[in-house]
Amino acid sequence: MRHVGLSALADEELLALVIGTGVAGRSALAIARGLMSALSLNELARCDLRELRNRPGIGNAGASRLAAVFEIGRRCASPVPSRGQVIRQPQDLADYLMARFGAKRHECFGVALLDGRNRFLRAEVLSRGGWSSSVVRPREVFRQCLLSASPAVILFHNHPSGDPSPSREDVGITRQLVEAGDLLGIRVLDHLVVAAEGFASLRDRGLL
Repeated sequence: MRHVGLSALADEELLALVIGTGVAGRSALAIARGLMSALSLNELARCDLRELRNRPGIGNAGASRLAAVFEIGRRCASPVPSRGQVIRQPQDLADYLMARFGAKRHECFGVALLDGRNRFLRAEVLSRGGWSSSVVRPREVFRQCLLSASPAVILFHNHPSGDPSPSREDVGITRQLVEAGDLLGIRVLDHLVVAAEGFASLRDRGLL
């Protein structure tokens, strides 16, 4: 790396630097080559800690380092919108959400909280591993709004399948949350479904 620079290194050589040290009988480079023979970098980036930890020669410390590097890469690719940034259209938020959640193998559901002028306050993940009426409760969604004195919210979740098309259940639960928000005086402005292949806005599709 010192002699030729990072850009000249192969994928397995970069992974070996992150892995750091090998195990008995296998160098870090050999472990990295084993990883790359089974999965691409994009597939590795989608693995959770448990999946990484179970790869030969990785272990807890190596899995933590790899997961941290991939997470840093996602955050650098699309940083969180700055506090106070006006969200004028779905794309203003979707780029960040796709980079952060689009390629994940498990479903995440969350909310982006906005002020009365549609300025971004913060994003909060409320559940991991599923999005359904039994998992997502209106009280959990709007509790975040009430704690932040946020009068408007944009819902979001990801589709691990890669297809962002909203399902019938997505639409049904969203409409329930819109009705609950109306009772509390909190506007549900949109629901963004993100995936590896893009995103869908339920409002733009006339589904709210």
